Amino acid sequence: MITGQEKMEEQTIHISISDVAQAHFVRLLEQQEEGTNIRIFVVNPGTPNAECGVSYCPPNAIEETDTEFTFNRFSAFVDDVSLPFLDEAEIDYVTDPMGSQLTLKAPNAKMRKVADDAPFIERLDYVIQTQINPQLASHGGKVTLIEVTEDKYAILQFGGGCNGCSMVDVTLKEGIEKQLLAQFPEELVGVKDITEHQHGEHSYY
Repeated sequence: MITGQEKMEEQTIHISISDVAQAHFVRLLEQQEEGTNIRIFVVNPGTPNAECGVSYCPPNAIEETDTEFTFNRFSAFVDDVSLPFLDEAEIDYVTDPMGSQLTLKAPNAKMRKVADDAPFIERLDYVIQTQINPQLASHGGKVTLIEVTEDKYAILQFGGGCNGCSMVDVTLKEGIEKQLLAQFPEELVGVKDITEHQHGEHSYY
């Protein structure tokens, strides 16, 4: 059993639970079998269909390969497969006019976080998958990184609702390119789209 914030391949895994959420878990656990904690997990980690969840973790459900994160009056256990995909995960308990609910944000659930010294194309793809594509998802679209040219252009392919979109050039230049150049000012000079933008029935105009 590994205790605390786990260090994998020289990278510390951080999982945060707000004070309000911790108090909520304590109230729930008081109604469970003594020694019960919580388990945080990812189903289909590292894929577009990744989903995160929290469940009860009774004493007999703890595995030797689990990592334990200690909080106020309880622990959170994470299996070794889910662990790298839960780095920077945040759990909160929010109240709004519709009621109260737990929220779990795991920015790396669909793609494992890459190291700061990883090859540039890996760091670029990570930003596209975790920052750019979530923005395009509301339109049913996504961007795939094809390559980075020798003259420092990122070649992107649009898919989904963005394929055939008459606004794709505006989206590309004003949105994605600006965002990527701000993060990689030395590695990139621009982005280019290779998709043949044919009007389709799922396109947005």
